[in-house]
Amino acid sequence: MSNSIGHNLLHQSLLCSTVLEHQSKLNSSGIPANSLFQAATTNQAARKSPISTKFYGANLKARKPKLAMGSRRSASITPRAVLAVDSASEQVAGKFILDGNIELQVTVSAPTSGSIRLVNIQVSYGSDSLLLHWGGIHDRKEKWVLPPRQPDGTKNYKNRALRTPFVNSGSSSYLKIEIDDPSIQAIEFLILDEARNKWFKNNGQNFHVKLPMRKNIQNVSVPEDLVQIQSYLRWERKGKQMYTPEQEKASDKFSCAKIEEYEAARTELMEEVARGTSIEDLRARLVKKNGHEIKETSVHEMKNKIPEDLVQIQSYIRWEKAGKPNYSPDEQLREFEEARKDLQSELEKGVSLDEIWKKTTKGEIQTKVSKQLKTKKYYRVDRIQRKKRDLMQLLNKNVAKPVEKYEISVEPKALTAIELFAKAREEQDGGSVLNKKIYKLAGKELLALVTKPAGRTKIHIATDFKEPVTVHWALSKKGGEWLAPPSTVLPPGSVSLDGAAETELRSSSSSDLLYQVQSVEIEIEEDSFVGMPFVLVSGGNWIKDQGGDFYVDLVYRSKQVQKDAGDGNGTAKALLDKIAEKESEAQKSFMHRFNIAADLMEQAKDAGELGLAGILVWMRFMATRQLIWNKNYNVKPREISKAQDRLTDHLQNIYKSQPEYRELLRMIMSTVGRGGEGDVGQRIRDEILVIQRNNDCKGGMMEEWHQKLHNNTSPDDVIICQALIDHIKSDFDISVYWKTLNDNGITKERLLSYDRAIHNEPNFRRDQKGGLLRDLGNYMRTLKAVHSGADLESAITNCMGYRAEGQGFMVGVQINPIPNMPSGFPELLQFAIEHVEDKNVEALLEGLLEARQDIRQLLSKSNERLKDLLFLDIALESTVRTAIERGYEELNNSGPEKIMYFITLVLENLALSSDDNEDLVYCLKGWNDALSMYKSKSDNWALYAKSVLDRTRLALYSKADWYQRVLQPSAEYLGSLLGVDQWAVNIFTEEIVRAGSAAALSLLLNRLDPVLRKTANLGSWQVISPVEVVGYVAVVDELLAVQDKTYDRPTILVARHVKGEEEIPDGTVAVLTPDMPDVLSHVSVRARNCKVCFATCFDPNVLADLQANEGKMLRLKPTSADVVYSEVKESELAYSSSTKLKKDGASPSLTLVKKQFAGRYAITSEEFTSEMVGAKSRNIAYLKGKVPSWVGIPTSVALPFGVFEKVLSDNINKAVVEKLQPLKKKLKEEENSALKEIRETVLQLAAPPQLVQELKTKMLSSGMPWPGDEGEQRWQQAWMAIKKVWASKWNERAYFSTRKIKLDHDYLCMAVLVQEIINADYAFVIHTTNPSSGDSSEIYAEVVKGLGETLVGAYPGRALSFVCKKDNLDSPLVLGYPSKPIGLFIRRSIIFRSDSNGEDLEGYAGAGLYDSVPMDEEEKVELDYTSDPLITDGNFRKSILSSIARAGSAIEELYGSAQDIEGVVRDGKIYVVQTRPQM
Repeated sequence: MSNSIGHNLLHQSLLCSTVLEHQSKLNSSGIPANSLFQAATTNQAARKSPISTKFYGANLKARKPKLAMGSRRSASITPRAVLAVDSASEQVAGKFILDGNIELQVTVSAPTSGSIRLVNIQVSYGSDSLLLHWGGIHDRKEKWVLPPRQPDGTKNYKNRALRTPFVNSGSSSYLKIEIDDPSIQAIEFLILDEARNKWFKNNGQNFHVKLPMRKNIQNVSVPEDLVQIQSYLRWERKGKQMYTPEQEKASDKFSCAKIEEYEAARTELMEEVARGTSIEDLRARLVKKNGHEIKETSVHEMKNKIPEDLVQIQSYIRWEKAGKPNYSPDEQLREFEEARKDLQSELEKGVSLDEIWKKTTKGEIQTKVSKQLKTKKYYRVDRIQRKKRDLMQLLNKNVAKPVEKYEISVEPKALTAIELFAKAREEQDGGSVLNKKIYKLAGKELLALVTKPAGRTKIHIATDFKEPVTVHWALSKKGGEWLAPPSTVLPPGSVSLDGAAETELRSSSSSDLLYQVQSVEIEIEEDSFVGMPFVLVSGGNWIKDQGGDFYVDLVYRSKQVQKDAGDGNGTAKALLDKIAEKESEAQKSFMHRFNIAADLMEQAKDAGELGLAGILVWMRFMATRQLIWNKNYNVKPREISKAQDRLTDHLQNIYKSQPEYRELLRMIMSTVGRGGEGDVGQRIRDEILVIQRNNDCKGGMMEEWHQKLHNNTSPDDVIICQALIDHIKSDFDISVYWKTLNDNGITKERLLSYDRAIHNEPNFRRDQKGGLLRDLGNYMRTLKAVHSGADLESAITNCMGYRAEGQGFMVGVQINPIPNMPSGFPELLQFAIEHVEDKNVEALLEGLLEARQDIRQLLSKSNERLKDLLFLDIALESTVRTAIERGYEELNNSGPEKIMYFITLVLENLALSSDDNEDLVYCLKGWNDALSMYKSKSDNWALYAKSVLDRTRLALYSKADWYQRVLQPSAEYLGSLLGVDQWAVNIFTEEIVRAGSAAALSLLLNRLDPVLRKTANLGSWQVISPVEVVGYVAVVDELLAVQDKTYDRPTILVARHVKGEEEIPDGTVAVLTPDMPDVLSHVSVRARNCKVCFATCFDPNVLADLQANEGKMLRLKPTSADVVYSEVKESELAYSSSTKLKKDGASPSLTLVKKQFAGRYAITSEEFTSEMVGAKSRNIAYLKGKVPSWVGIPTSVALPFGVFEKVLSDNINKAVVEKLQPLKKKLKEEENSALKEIRETVLQLAAPPQLVQELKTKMLSSGMPWPGDEGEQRWQQAWMAIKKVWASKWNERAYFSTRKIKLDHDYLCMAVLVQEIINADYAFVIHTTNPSSGDSSEIYAEVVKGLGETLVGAYPGRALSFVCKKDNLDSPLVLGYPSKPIGLFIRRSIIFRSDSNGEDLEGYAGAGLYDSVPMDEEEKVELDYTSDPLITDGNFRKSILSSIARAGSAIEELYGSAQDIEGVVRDGKIYVVQTRPQM
């Protein structure tokens, strides 16, 4: 019976190991703290054994924290019998004199029966507010216990003490306490007069009164199995409290509590035996109570009983031999029994207990234990073992859709009196405003307006205060200066002072004003003054600008002048107007702001992406201190916390229901903080008092901070707390305190601006160091729990559970762990916490990302604790970013493998936080392949990695563009409404990007890029058009923005962005860019045709140097792989033929012959002639039957020249003609906006029936499908495509291009080539002479996945490029792998290609100027090159590229000249869709 009861006790975690040091080692080895291997007894610890120093020490060490009852040293607890006082009479335990003449007397009486002790306390002090603040003490324990038997009126004080009211009897007060717990050896107390907040102490310490016991029970012993049963019964009586392993591991307090429980049970039984109860009766009573029967035990069995502690040692040895598995509770009990059998077997062999002791402690007991497979450890000590995952499981395609126009009712906001006053003065002074700012002051407004009419500076100061106001002011010639104003500028009634002046504001009224405004006008003629500092005086009070002077700039500073709010395009304008309307209320406190935000969340959700962007911008302005946090409004921390909780609940609910907004919601949550109901916020108030009391620091800075915390806590308090910790750790270096504050944006002025200002610096004693570090560290947990959404430790605590441990911190807090967390997750989080400050961050990054991966699935499911999981994930994400930044140094001497691995980690972090992450996931897969290629020593690893790097950069640009598009308009509009500093508005999106993983990833890419270029022999340049030139350097942001400009001197354009479809401006001799347009893009072809140097620069340092030469004249000498540049003198310009600007007459003389309608609306390829169609159509017809049979040529028909004009002249389109005539006239008058209107008008054309019939006949006779057979709608799609081709005659690029070379635009005719679309696997463009080097023995080609529009259009990224010698067409050489993220794919369809008479004129490259339009819209697909055989299968790649090269060679041979060829690959077969002479 006793054994089974003992096992039950052990299973329930009641009993403590007799050696805490050994227990900690067991825990660190992997045994749960509630395992069966904890010892069951304490009195057997004195047994001598060879392992006593390891397993069973001589005493128990319990470290005790400092508590409210005073300071005592840690006790060394030796298990022993308890000595009681044998006295039945009442005796005086002590007399004390309090506060001069107040007498305190305490008497105690020993129990006469049972175990109740009486304590009588009498004070010669009559008061109705006198309280006894008290608790019990176990044997030599410092921590107070709260006796269950308590006098009437007793209240529990924060689970740390009891407070019992005294009975007032006139001149004195008395109190009687009964103690029935025999384990309580003494009571300690203080006396509090609550009304006077006065404490009575015993010379600064607690009063300590020992309690008597009935008789000497030193020689009484009780069997351990009975103690175990009694301990179990006590545990049952107290509600069977359970503890998690984490709580048990947290400190030694849990272990000591178990010792106390066990010893209390022993004491109860010893007293009962001392009173005369026999052991047999005791056993019978306990067994009956516990519902068990006891068998008769023979004397022999009693003598040979195996001691429990010996069984435990044998259990531990068995556990070690088995490989330290993680046993379940049932397995623990089974192992315990097996250990007992091992020992019993030895006993039955005749071995004595002493010999068994020796053999056991030496591990010599024979045992049958097979080495078990341990439950797989989740991580090693130094590194976690990451799970193998399919990266495609990371994929999110949650794209926000545009929201239909929504309405939010916003009351029209009437102008305030101050705004009306400002408007009137601006109009009066002619609108010449230098500076203007309206300050919000306790519900009132203050205007500072500076105008400059007629060269004189006027300063208007006005306020709507009802009380008289005086402005105390001066002038400045430099910032921060106070100079007495000259008497000539003083308004009437002013008083000159030393270094200043005072002027009373005068009341002014107007019929336009709602009520009176007080104002003063100061006029200054001297321009040497740059500013005016001032403060206000009203009712004897100084009114300042957040603790500092107001300051008005008297000179125009563009950076500080706020932009006009504008029309709010690109924003949820109505919502932002509502926010601006509510801002004055929100400024009262965080509670007000968060509650207002919560009220607006439904409206923000209805507004979609832009609505949530508006909330984010608002919260971000708050977090960066651009908005007022608190304005003369006291609010309790728990109220702030509750408001935070309400707002984050709304955010959590939207997160659940609308995954397309999750990225924005995460960003909002990270600015708001966690919050929490009830005491989570109130602890901020309570615990600062604990710090002050524990450490005797109640004045100075700490008291000022205490007052600030009580008035209105804010995220600044986290920084202040950290600054204090850093200050103390630095041995009280005050400069460290200020550095921490300043590094985080808190200046002395900001400390003074709080409603409860902090004036003093910290001033601690050296003996306070340990206690302050401990208590401030604990307090930081509380502050972060409320204010820090991204704090890892508090986020982990919130998810994994927490129970208060006393010490005055986190009192009353109990957070339950989130259920159904992934297996091994707590250990993973523990690993992260233990390694979070490691200098070498690789293992930490792996652990953090493994944790993010583990909870990813939980974040997509409904969970009542989703908010806590979100804050944990945000904290993990943030910690990855900070770790990466700390780890840059680790990469200084690292090779490319480690840098690439770090890139994968940061990219994974970014993908885990993104709503639409498909491109990022494919980039991540690409980096993993690059790493594999590097490890396998592939020759092309660097070339491949460079393509992945380029694609990753494009993904980052796309991410930044999304932020700019979604957030910046809201930042600009709301910032202007709220008066946010313009600099903060300007950099809003930039700072968002910098704060995320994208910035860290960009830095890693920049570090790797030169390594890859060097390894792959790419150099710093890719030269697209190698022309030597001399010109003046001009730096532009986009080539597109200047494509219509004409430079009047030879110009080298350094353009940050080139898409590929732009025109090159007149006067340009070179275009240099970091962008990577395809070698065969329109701008590349145009550069080569016009003999303009065109090159991509990969080295940011070289590019920066070129930009630094802006305005200087440089000579560029390009080769096929490099550009050498040097500065030249003006005189050299005349000798460079390349610098001569082409005059109008120098342009080649080009003329167009206007084509006429030939009487046919449609023709087959056999009918293609130069009078009917352009070169594009004729060339494709010429190839048919002449190229090798393995080269396919698509079937073609055409709408010949003149058909457009014929359709336009048809009576059914008379109205269209009438619209076009005035538009063409506008165009001739240089109104280029008419181009778009003309295109839109052309699309209104109707198709003559004869055209429809002829086109149908020709298409069907050529074997092409007729769209109309699928219904009228399909024909209308085809007709619209035809009209779009015709309308492209008026696209901007084509129009300006023809105008530059003086072509008559009216003579430009457009035929339409009609072909069936081949749904391509790949598309290619071939130049049969290498365009970069001019080498005619070498074919150059580019290949993209999908349709060729991504190759010839302005799609970002590079194609796969290769060269092939014409004498060795089976050996293509890859020059670059693809980085284009997008491929275009289409269903079986028809394409209508432009074929004008202006595309192939000699000396003019018109190709690509006009549009080719498919009948159906192409599908954009994110490309995964890691599954593309063209990239992954070398044999397949060689076969396809060789076939492309052979097709190019055959067509060049057919024409006898270099060709520019377009084609596609479908199922391995080559198709050529067009060819033209290579320009």
